[in-house]
Amino acid sequence: MSKEEDAPKVFRTLKDRAERKFARVHDAPLHPYGGSGPQYGHFFHTVFKAYMKLWKYQQQNRAKLTESGLQRSEIGEIASRIGQLYFNQYLRTSEARFLLEAYIFYEAIFNRKYFDGSAKDRSIRFKELRFYARFLMVSLVLNHVEMVKLLVQKFKELVDYSKADFRDTNFKEWKLVVQDIVRFTKADSAVYARPLRYTATFDSHPASAPYVARYHAKRLLKFRDALLTSYHKNEVKFAELTLDTFRMLQCLEWEPSGSFYQKHSVETRENGGQADHSITSGLIDVNLMADMTDPNLPPNPKKAVLYRPSVTQLISVIATVCEKLPPDHVMLVYLSTSGTSGNCNTSQMDNPKISRKSAMSSGSANNHHEQSNGFCENHITTNGDSDQYFKNSLSLGPSRNGGSDNLFPGDIIPFTRKPLFLIIDSDNSHAFKVLRGAERGEPAALFLSPLAPSFKNSIGIDIARHGSQFTFFLTAPLQAFCQLVDYSLTSDDMDIYKNAESILSTAFSKWEEILCTSTELDLVWAQLLCDPFLRRLILRFIFCRAVLSLFCAREKGDQYLPVCLPEFPDSVAVNSKAVQPAIAELAEHFKVAHCLRFS
Repeated sequence: MSKEEDAPKVFRTLKDRAERKFARVHDAPLHPYGGSGPQYGHFFHTVFKAYMKLWKYQQQNRAKLTESGLQRSEIGEIASRIGQLYFNQYLRTSEARFLLEAYIFYEAIFNRKYFDGSAKDRSIRFKELRFYARFLMVSLVLNHVEMVKLLVQKFKELVDYSKADFRDTNFKEWKLVVQDIVRFTKADSAVYARPLRYTATFDSHPASAPYVARYHAKRLLKFRDALLTSYHKNEVKFAELTLDTFRMLQCLEWEPSGSFYQKHSVETRENGGQADHSITSGLIDVNLMADMTDPNLPPNPKKAVLYRPSVTQLISVIATVCEKLPPDHVMLVYLSTSGTSGNCNTSQMDNPKISRKSAMSSGSANNHHEQSNGFCENHITTNGDSDQYFKNSLSLGPSRNGGSDNLFPGDIIPFTRKPLFLIIDSDNSHAFKVLRGAERGEPAALFLSPLAPSFKNSIGIDIARHGSQFTFFLTAPLQAFCQLVDYSLTSDDMDIYKNAESILSTAFSKWEEILCTSTELDLVWAQLLCDPFLRRLILRFIFCRAVLSLFCAREKGDQYLPVCLPEFPDSVAVNSKAVQPAIAELAEHFKVAHCLRFS
């Protein structure tokens, strides 16, 4: 048998082998802490290797394979599978290079129309629909707004055509997918003049940079691990990514730089000649990613994005992270959920016994500075008062599941043997104040959302449609401010927006300097300041608390204010000379000073 006759057989063998290997990892957890051991890393390597071998063989023998009946949709299917592998690997590692590689493959499939002609074959049409859904997800996470708009339009049209082309097939599930992505993009339609990801241009402040560079506490923690999850009834989501976790996911990553937005029209073969990059080509350059990443950027923190986990699953992942967490690292846990029916109220949270316990912890906070290992020597036991840790909870699932989906403050206590930064966005968040002083080795850092959001015009605004207000402040503070005071930003307001960004940047720079030079900052926060992601969250919390405190559309009440434990120093309190004037300047800039009450 000649090599020409043998090529189709080799191709089919390579394809079958790759598909069998893919099946072995198909159900592997899409996060770094699946508890699956190192064998999954080996399996993923072999799957990548198998598909890349298949892809290169297709490139090298394209003419022979085409003559033997290779369809363009088969090339698209292989490229789509490779893109899926890259995106899944991004979810498991948080490495931007895998996300960029996924985009390269999906964009090539889209531009070269590999699935054209699917109207004659229902199985190919379903593959095309899955391709659009996956490409939309990658484009969303990369924040390619224009591509997302184009894909949504094409996706909607394709579903409509599918109903006409295959009348005996039910496409109801795909109609729901279209509804989800339309709802998601509408909810995330705020005008962003800057990425949600950390960008040196916007998030590094030259005036305070020397203070950050010289900053040193008796103990500094590294941030490399995060767990993100949210559950709200009818919340905005696309696939298994909710709007709140989408925003927080991007907030904890570096913005890809380099020449990513440049277009590449030709590819170079190994022999130095130019390869065909036309619409009929089966070539996709797998080396473009090298031109799209910045080798000077640190790695992204690893993130487990859990979609509607059970409490058991959530605790299992937290335990896995804690088990592997080095002593000089901190874990971030972000929970955006509703509270249970027995929501806590202000009187419960102001319980004198709890307040005294918190005060004792705060009063001894300076002692933490004297502990070389950062551990709290005096554990506060729960004997005789354990009910407070299991009285109020967060709901991670529908109420019909009973208490099995309820997460209590007491469930978190065992994990405070390691450094923990806990962010809770819930109408029952203040129930977790009781964690302060009950830690089992490390004093936890807590950000607790208001129990209720505040808006100048609350008509038509709810978590289900727009995401949580507290999370919005932590990830896009300027847009959250505009939403609060009912100021509509449009693309025509870019000058106004950029000047507002400048005001906010100046304020953040000043607050950064104050925190880095403060002798009153609790070690719990002092040991986090060296990390740029955590420092940015701290600055944005100060902004959020100040704005909501000054907002005068509601009655005064702690339920409308976020809480941080331990407390920040008075030098960054709402009425301090460094904070309130900055908020006033921003409000005057937007001409909404009447919405706030200044002293």
